[in-house]
Amino acid sequence: MRNRILIIGGVAGGASAAARARRIDENAEIIMFEKGPDVSFSNCSLPYYLSRTVKTSDALVLMEPGQFKKQYNIEARVNSEVLKIKRAEKKIVIKDLSTGKEYEEVYDKLVLSPGAVPIRPKSIEGIMNPNVFTVRNVVDIKKLDDYIVEHKVNKVAVIGGGFIGVEITENLVHAGVHVSLIEALDQIMAPFDYDMAQILHKEMYDKGVNLILSDGVKKISSDSIELQSGRKVEAQAVVLAIGVRPETELAKDAGLETGETGGIKVNHNYQTNDKDIYAVGDAVEVFNMLTHKPSRLALAGPAQMQARAATDDMYGISDNNRGVIGSSVVQVFDMKAAATGLNEKTAKAAGIIYDFAYVIPPDKVGLMPGSNPLHFKLLFECPTGKILGAQAIGKGEADKRIDVIAALITMGGTLEDLKGLELCYAPLFSTAKDVINFASLVGLNLLNNKYRQVRVTQVRELVESGAFIVDVREKHEYEQGHLVTAVNIPLSELRERMDEIPKDKPVYMHCLTGQRSYNAVLALQGHGYTSIYNISGSFLGICAYEYFLDQVTNRKKIVTAYKFDLKN
Repeated sequence: MRNRILIIGGVAGGASAAARARRIDENAEIIMFEKGPDVSFSNCSLPYYLSRTVKTSDALVLMEPGQFKKQYNIEARVNSEVLKIKRAEKKIVIKDLSTGKEYEEVYDKLVLSPGAVPIRPKSIEGIMNPNVFTVRNVVDIKKLDDYIVEHKVNKVAVIGGGFIGVEITENLVHAGVHVSLIEALDQIMAPFDYDMAQILHKEMYDKGVNLILSDGVKKISSDSIELQSGRKVEAQAVVLAIGVRPETELAKDAGLETGETGGIKVNHNYQTNDKDIYAVGDAVEVFNMLTHKPSRLALAGPAQMQARAATDDMYGISDNNRGVIGSSVVQVFDMKAAATGLNEKTAKAAGIIYDFAYVIPPDKVGLMPGSNPLHFKLLFECPTGKILGAQAIGKGEADKRIDVIAALITMGGTLEDLKGLELCYAPLFSTAKDVINFASLVGLNLLNNKYRQVRVTQVRELVESGAFIVDVREKHEYEQGHLVTAVNIPLSELRERMDEIPKDKPVYMHCLTGQRSYNAVLALQGHGYTSIYNISGSFLGICAYEYFLDQVTNRKKIVTAYKFDLKN
């Protein structure tokens, strides 16, 4: 018998399921239904049309219905809204939005890939104004761009500092628009910890973005927005990027179960509580392999893998579903920011005992052109040393380092595994001991109590409390910028000047990146000092953490001058 597979929704999940079904079964009848005019488009590339990095909106469309039919013998029906699933009859009800006609189609197997819809809080006055936009598809980004061009908009407010909000902001700036990015939380980019997010805040600030944190939107008008704090921000157009919610209404109406996160509940093969209905993509609830708890993950890569697994199950092909870890990367002007697995917030929420290594080595040999510091934070479980997650931010290849960590997390890797990992090296690409090898060694030292560290977030408190801080950089480095209370005892002079360092109180060491101060810590411990701490991230980390906050507040500065490179 000919298998009839109907798929609701296209893009990453639906189109991937359709293509996989065709590869397995040449005789199947496969029909996709898409509510909008485009069944296959690069939704992750949408913001890049605003800056014309993607030259035309048509280029965002990857495949037309005619191409699906010719190349894959898959029927793709656009402008077709599925209104109802009749499970008992194994039928769906479709409305042709071009004609208004309703009709039914029968299925053997049904795949739901409805995605997620942008959140539009009704509590915000003016939320439905014509100058307020969300971005989900090609039609949306074209409407936003057309409005900016036609109304000669030069000031835009972007609400929400997640992936979409940050990418929209960057591309609008590249297009010559002044952007205010407003985030209700105290940081942008939730996958990153607060200390790492400060690097991104600095980058936004340096590129002229009016970044407003810890403030929400109260009212939107034609030329401005009013924030909860009472502050007014000029904006002729507003982009809502507050977040998304899974589009589950169709599934709920059909009696399909949803999980505790609000997504459609599926088993390890992405099968719903109806054995003939599968669900994939942004609308489903997935299993997090690190927390062992349900979660949602709105990313294209996992959606494609889910689609393949679901289609395989229809044909009796097994899938080893290990769960998700949440790997991501984003460009923030000159910075690449990548993350995988757990950060400190999520590790704490899961009740996991952890520690971290924060290192800032160069991303390639310092003699090479384009060598820059790479801020790298590696989380590991205590006492097992199991790798839990990592974050990397820098001008260099942050993503390739995080990809390595993602692979090891998936394989249950530990710090010992990472320590012995042999990676590619040439001066133009890396250092002989790569960033991630370096981080694993720091992690093992911490795990095995070879020395103790304090967080970069604690430095202000140490300075203000009069703690004894030693800067072991050379004198010329110290003179270019230093902590206001730090004593300069270069590593090259340390052994001759140990009598200047007290033994009856805690001593906190730092250099530029933490490597020289680590050697200083071990030297002092070897001479009987028992209360010595290394400052994680050292001076570069301190500068990155303090800079943005110092620019936007009136607090007393604890750094005489900021430094962000590794040249000295």
